[in-house]
Amino acid sequence: MNIIVCIKQVPETTEVRINPETNTLIREGVKSIINPFDMYAIEEGVRLKEKFGGKVTVLTMGPPQAEAALREAISLGCDEAVLVGDRAFAGSDTWATSYTLSGAIKKLGEFDLIICGKQASDGDTAQVGPGISTHLDIPQVTYVKKVEEVKDKTMRVERLMEEGYEVIEIPLPALLTVVKEINEPRLPSLKGMMKAKSAKITVWTQKELNLDPQSIGLCGSPTQVVKIFTPPQRAGGQILSGEIPEVAEKLVSLIKDEVH
Repeated sequence: MNIIVCIKQVPETTEVRINPETNTLIREGVKSIINPFDMYAIEEGVRLKEKFGGKVTVLTMGPPQAEAALREAISLGCDEAVLVGDRAFAGSDTWATSYTLSGAIKKLGEFDLIICGKQASDGDTAQVGPGISTHLDIPQVTYVKKVEEVKDKTMRVERLMEEGYEVIEIPLPALLTVVKEINEPRLPSLKGMMKAKSAKITVWTQKELNLDPQSIGLCGSPTQVVKIFTPPQRAGGQILSGEIPEVAEKLVSLIKDEVH
């Protein structure tokens, strides 16, 4: 199988600071890691390669330092790595990001499967994976908890639902977004770390991808962040005790006081 895993480098901590002028995260001085959900995508890609043969290409869009995330992915069993990086891509929302990544995937050539983590820990939108499938016009299944079978250019998977799961069969090529229930990510091996250290990271800019300039970066983003702020800490509430009619009466009284 020819598998592509899309990952993102994110801040390791949730205690991030916001630049009040640009409304973007201040990443300087904050350690970055592979998005936790993407670790499960990497592991599933490597497991499928080990079972069916083929190769796993890891792909990310980001600044030059995102190369560290790609090397870590190689140490975990991925075969090749591509960094999509250009100042022209800066400020991309989920739509422009998925468009840019889909352009890189087209340049990679034929593939059987794309795997993404269900969402990124810094954005929490869960939109980039489905966006890639839309731009590529291929089937997608989100929140996949298990790959049951791959046979005759089809794949059967279990999709996590609020109450239980559903079994879906889709034709390949396709895109999956996976949840943490799907596997247990491995640790890098010594051999993998040595391979990652010397691996060549392919870097593609707008020049190599030749994407529509009106569809990338800030210009190609139909949504923009107008303001980001940390909400004030909420004051502690109160616990109402007593019989149900008494508690209901107290609650109605409190609500009325708040309204007025």
